Amino acid sequence: MAGGRKVDKSFLLISIILIVVGFFIFSSASLALLAKESSNYSSIAFSQTVFGLFAGTVVMIIASRLDSQIWKKSAFWLLLIAIILNILVLVPGIGFEHAGARRWIKLGAVSFQTSEILKLAFIIYFAAWVAGVKEKMKTFYWGFLPLLVLFAISAMLLLKQPDTDNLILIIIAGMAMFISSGGKWRYVFLVLLAAVLGLALLAFMRPYIMQRITTFLNPQTDIQGASYQVQQSLIAVGSGGLFGRGFGQSVQKFTYLPEPVGDSIFAVAAEEFGFVGSVFLLVMFVLFATRGIKIASETSGVFGRLTVVGIVIMITSQAFVNIGAMLGVIPLSGITLPFVSHGGTSLFFTLLEVGIVLSISRTRGS
Repeated sequence: MAGGRKVDKSFLLISIILIVVGFFIFSSASLALLAKESSNYSSIAFSQTVFGLFAGTVVMIIASRLDSQIWKKSAFWLLLIAIILNILVLVPGIGFEHAGARRWIKLGAVSFQTSEILKLAFIIYFAAWVAGVKEKMKTFYWGFLPLLVLFAISAMLLLKQPDTDNLILIIIAGMAMFISSGGKWRYVFLVLLAAVLGLALLAFMRPYIMQRITTFLNPQTDIQGASYQVQQSLIAVGSGGLFGRGFGQSVQKFTYLPEPVGDSIFAVAAEEFGFVGSVFLLVMFVLFATRGIKIASETSGVFGRLTVVGIVIMITSQAFVNIGAMLGVIPLSGITLPFVSHGGTSLFFTLLEVGIVLSISRTRGS
């Protein structure tokens, strides 16, 4: 069990607010599914509430009480399991395909997105590696090269699915951890350059990525096609005004917004709760990030510090990428909004990660 100190109450409160607010927003957005004759509302509601919210809350409480060193000791096995699962998801009959992507393994009534465990395994393994090599981390062979290997493994697994969005999140979290561990900035710039070149190559190889970029640069090119989601999202956000239409009163979610419980859910929230509600949600994610970084700065252990940095940056980066895409300030992505969007696996692992941060917060200064 974790040490006798209590968890960080501020981080716990921020997380609880995000969980509760996220559930209410999801509940409202999911009403759009009831209006569709062919909707799978019951399956989505079950996944979100039972597997995501209930099981996630239980595992968050358990994780918050465990000694964080357990994760360090099991880092290799967690990464190995994540790799195996992300290979199995590509095997016909085991993984199943939806909207052109093969990212899920069916477990009874619940589908399991394998990339979620890979993201957590990446953070824990790299944090454990850095804690093991210590000062050697600043060298190429012991610090930067292992990070590149982890990036390469993640890329091979995720680009096959394909899941470019979660690969980008892994790279962002990895670089944040690398910088926090004292890695050299010239290596950071090398990764950024490689990422830009890699994205450009993918854009030429995969038309949908090129379409996202061209749509971002010129949103008026295909209003009824590639630009449709962004256009409808902006209409929803604008319709919310200062205080919004009110809970459950979104119009866009019923007919116009694609994936109202998925990556478009921020637009639903903005329409119903307006500018004030949108800013509140943004502020909560900013507080989540700043309080998490404060916990990391007060944690003396290398493993604990880097694990908190990786988790907090991963979750908040995902949130801001989703919100930015819905506001049209960055290219559209399929990334969902943490704590809010549909995705039982995503919510489960997000709450597990919050539990790990809370566990580490018990050991600050020790």
